[in-house]
Amino acid sequence: MPKLVLKFENAVLQEMPVNAKEVSIGRSPDNALVIDNPAVSHYHARVFNEEGRMMLEDFGSLNGTFVNGQRVKMVTLKPGDSVAIGKHTIVISDSRDLDGFAVGNGGAKQAAPKLNETVILDTKERRAFMQQVAAVGESSQPAPARLKLPTLVVRKGKTNQKEYALTDKLTVVGKSAMATVKLTGWFAPRAAAQINRREDQSYYVGAADRRPNVNGHPIDGPTKLSPGDLIQVAGVELEFVYRD
Repeated sequence: MPKLVLKFENAVLQEMPVNAKEVSIGRSPDNALVIDNPAVSHYHARVFNEEGRMMLEDFGSLNGTFVNGQRVKMVTLKPGDSVAIGKHTIVISDSRDLDGFAVGNGGAKQAAPKLNETVILDTKERRAFMQQVAAVGESSQPAPARLKLPTLVVRKGKTNQKEYALTDKLTVVGKSAMATVKLTGWFAPRAAAQINRREDQSYYVGAADRRPNVNGHPIDGPTKLSPGDLIQVAGVELEFVYRD
């Protein structure tokens, strides 16, 4: 029987056997698999059986559900898949006895395709480029472009660092153990705000326990960030910039 293995970083928090019943996932305590994190919606997603296949459905959550690095709405799961919800990971454990669940074409394990890699490798331009490189040698390869790193710079307030590189899909501002931007004030909230990286590599700030201001104005919902924007929340001021 396959299992859902809930992990935070390298620690296993819970194992949930999967059978014919639906497994609901979310922050609310009445879910079958509870993830106590402000970045997770109260009713975030579910795993269920449909025509003998193990399926995952996202309930339209704010921060999304990612399977093997790709944001999904509904997808077939198979052993070895990794589901990212907030900063937690749910691994579909490998099992020889899937108890009625199919695992794909003829039961064979197949790696989930990476969308970006597939698009690049299938383009005529990419094939022509690789042929040209092979013909004239490595000297023809262009130097890699320097990527600019999105960063939060602390302008005011008490935090454990002066700068934070935004390397994850989700960045939490707060005092909890799972926060990236650690607030050190005595009365700081566990999760004051959250910043999400979307598929187009844009960044949006949203509320958690507090409603942030952006450039002095309170936000009504997820707000796209531009370089130089100032985020004020829970006694800190953070500037969103790109570092070389």
